[in-house]
Amino acid sequence: MPILSLTVAAAVSIAGAQTPAGELAGRWEGRINAGGQSLRVVLNVDAVGGATMDSPDQGVNGLGVSGLSLQGGVVRFSIPAANGGYEGTLTDGGRTLNGALTQGGISIPLVLTRTMELTPSAPPAEATPQPVADNRPQTPQAPFPYRSEDVTIPTPTPGVQLAGTLTVPEGSGPFPAVLLITGSGQQDRDETVFGHKPFLVLADALSRRGVAVLRVDDRGMGGSTGPVVTATSADFAVDAGASFAFLSARPEIAHDRIGLIGHSEGGTIAPLVAQADPRVAFIVLIAGPAVSGEALLVEQSRRIQLGSGIDPAVAESNVATQARIMHAVAENAGSAEAAIAAVDAVLTGAGMPEAQRQAIAPQFASPWPRWFIAHDPRASLAALHIPVLALYGGKDVQVPADQNAPALRAILPSAEVVVLPNLNHLMQPAETGMTSEYATIPTTIDPSALSAIVDWVAAR
Repeated sequence: MPILSLTVAAAVSIAGAQTPAGELAGRWEGRINAGGQSLRVVLNVDAVGGATMDSPDQGVNGLGVSGLSLQGGVVRFSIPAANGGYEGTLTDGGRTLNGALTQGGISIPLVLTRTMELTPSAPPAEATPQPVADNRPQTPQAPFPYRSEDVTIPTPTPGVQLAGTLTVPEGSGPFPAVLLITGSGQQDRDETVFGHKPFLVLADALSRRGVAVLRVDDRGMGGSTGPVVTATSADFAVDAGASFAFLSARPEIAHDRIGLIGHSEGGTIAPLVAQADPRVAFIVLIAGPAVSGEALLVEQSRRIQLGSGIDPAVAESNVATQARIMHAVAENAGSAEAAIAAVDAVLTGAGMPEAQRQAIAPQFASPWPRWFIAHDPRASLAALHIPVLALYGGKDVQVPADQNAPALRAILPSAEVVVLPNLNHLMQPAETGMTSEYATIPTTIDPSALSAIVDWVAAR
């Protein structure tokens, strides 16, 4: 559940009297302070008004931008996949944007300076490729002692077809199998983030132990097709259900020994799939939420702010506003208009200027955040009557162990719940657990977490 999520570039919709293509076309660069680390941010606006954002230090490129507008010298746009937006004033003769990036009710100063300018008649310039950290010693290298097959998976949803990779151990089988389910944001089949490929590492380890593994590009990512902007976790559960059915139909798979492994939001999706299909034999939840999205995001906000060095009193004030925003969305999740109005009322009560309110409230027009905030996983977790392993990192600031592990134990006493004290949200060995560390840690999955998962699944 990374702060910034990988996505394909989205076309922008131009609003306002001036077209941004002529005024804003080019490459804009700046830095934000996240978790005590300075991270580069790049805004790319092409000559015809298309726009994307990159976070090179996090290995994120092509983050879709929408609603780009320039009115009265003020530039605004939203970043749907990151549940965020930006508002800034054009200064210095059109060479500087002085403003703030907002995400989930948190505002981070961001000054963008134009480092490359395009004219409307010039073709869009390609951004300079940004290196991704290559110190990833766990990334599997050929030759492999199992066979690998690229597969195409139909779904019941019009326009959605999934692409993935199935790894099958040597021999005739039938083999036990697992489906890997990614976290939030558009992820590829390896769940690639910051140069790490955790699902590739996990699939390799499992297939070496005699377990077939299916890992799949999320819809709209890699080789998979389908709408993303209007989709929620419930839609992704339908996609995962189709992938599970595909596995069940394969002759080399033991049909009564197929399980699910879900990371982060995938831990919300996996129980929904099991509710819909009684053939699911077991589930592994890696940093899976066991409280409502409303409660989770409020606590996540608190941990990240305090971990970033924000004064505790200021952080708690921000968290109180965040809590009111989350509750307003949860209470009005069925209607984009009602959610936006409710959030705007909360921000007005907090004394926030209109310009900032207009940057924050519309973030909740998208179905995904409204669904996730309102969703309480207790019902789907309590309905599980199959073996469940749940792993949490003791330093996870995104799905905190001390919030979610006790909740899961109370909901599902039969589950095996393991807290690994020094690991973060990605199951890496961490110092602080803050998201700014993810890219700097060479380990993709700590051996203690990897062996816990592989040994448990093999025993099933």
